[in-house]
Amino acid sequence: MIGLYRFVSLRLWGNLPSKYQRKISEIYTSLYNKSFSRLIISPYCKYNNLDDDYLHQFKPASGGDNYISFQDFFTRVYKEPLKIDHPYIWPCEGLLCDYGRVEELEPINVKGDRRNIKTIFGEVGDQIEDDYYFSNVFLHNNNYHRIHSPVSGTIQSIEHIEGDLVLLRPWVYKNDPSLPAMRNERVNITIKDYNNRKWFLSIEGGPAVGTIELPDNIKLGQSVEIGEECAKFLLGSTLCMATPQPTSTPINSTVYVANRY
Repeated sequence: MIGLYRFVSLRLWGNLPSKYQRKISEIYTSLYNKSFSRLIISPYCKYNNLDDDYLHQFKPASGGDNYISFQDFFTRVYKEPLKIDHPYIWPCEGLLCDYGRVEELEPINVKGDRRNIKTIFGEVGDQIEDDYYFSNVFLHNNNYHRIHSPVSGTIQSIEHIEGDLVLLRPWVYKNDPSLPAMRNERVNITIKDYNNRKWFLSIEGGPAVGTIELPDNIKLGQSVEIGEECAKFLLGSTLCMATPQPTSTPINSTVYVANRY
């Protein structure tokens, strides 16, 4: 089954020109904005084992009492402010599928081009120290899809990189789970914490991602507090980080927003 998925993902969809990936994704995404799409929320939650204890944390993004579409559910928000008692947190919910010291990570082959992991972070990638720590969190469709600041600090840079929308699922890429992050459209944000250390975030889109949206307050020179929302996805996503701080979280485990990094 994985072999078939790899073939469809890499050989068929992965070789489509970006403009066609984007057009198909726009059509796909538009369906989830329709009111009838709310009918799939309940069976979707059952299929993905999203129980009441988990779901009761959230409310519709639209501000009403009930979800008006699947997109409204997908972009759900927390009912209560995040409770944070750590100096560094995981900024999102998902599967930690790749992690390691930057200098120890092997280059990734992207269509015959061997690229260092720093290239994910675009024009600021060369600012990342070799003793930094790289992590990649895959957000499955059933995860919460908003990104929060992992630290308190000041936004130093924001860069939008156009690219493909290849599938993100890490188990498709064998030993290179971060390969899609090098190919796909992404928004990179750098935050300098109050100890003058930089935290590099790369927010990747994937198939059916209509938009990566940033709140109005996320702009150059703006101060952000730990846990403050930085971005949201409209379907599908991955978050990569390069940080000065290591984590004790085991690879291939699920991380949650506001948990200790």
